[in-house]
Amino acid sequence: MTSSAQISAGIRAALRDRADTWRFLSEFAADWRAPLRAEDGFADADLDEAERRLGVALPAALREAYLRFGRRDDLVRNQDRLELPDGLYVHEGALVYQTENQGAAQWGVLLDDVGAADPPTFYRASLADRSAERWEPWTQRLSVALLELFMAETALYEADRLSDAGELIGPLPEEFEPLPAIVPERFDSVWFAGDDLLAHVQSGYWLTVRARSPQALDDLREALPLEWVCAM
Repeated sequence: MTSSAQISAGIRAALRDRADTWRFLSEFAADWRAPLRAEDGFADADLDEAERRLGVALPAALREAYLRFGRRDDLVRNQDRLELPDGLYVHEGALVYQTENQGAAQWGVLLDDVGAADPPTFYRASLADRSAERWEPWTQRLSVALLELFMAETALYEADRLSDAGELIGPLPEEFEPLPAIVPERFDSVWFAGDDLLAHVQSGYWLTVRARSPQALDDLREALPLEWVCAM
């Protein structure tokens, strides 16, 4: 699942059905980082304990994610981290499952919706005027939000030297083809696939790239003479 057509088909299926989301992410991990293993998930007992502590039942989609890949920091905790089960918390009427690395934003499920298997998700930016903060709609289903999180955090994994980032000046090379949108267009998160390359453009200018080989990444660095973060 490395060609743009294969990835696009996988994303479209994942956007339609939660079971296909987990199937796609398993294949994605194997192709772009390392395969999922049985030990990569938390136990039901860990999640039951989180529910007792919170006094809130976890949505089925969140439990399924934790059971499948909740321990894989390399896939879900490089920047805007998926909270560990013992780090889940309730804030202003929502169960928070993801936090921006400097505390600038939170992602959550409204407490009124936690009983749904795959509820809608909301985003809350931290503002200087806390009274102006609001939970704003993010995705229609939690599994879709986790799809975006998983892909974005994998692209940010730098320890194996197969990822890099920089401020994009001009267009991507022609080899890159757009992938289906995952989050609403207003959040300006756009995905592309090239030859052994995955590109994520945020806010119209910030580029994160994940490669399947050092050569593919080096070739892109030469083709795009940016101030690459990891190559500096």
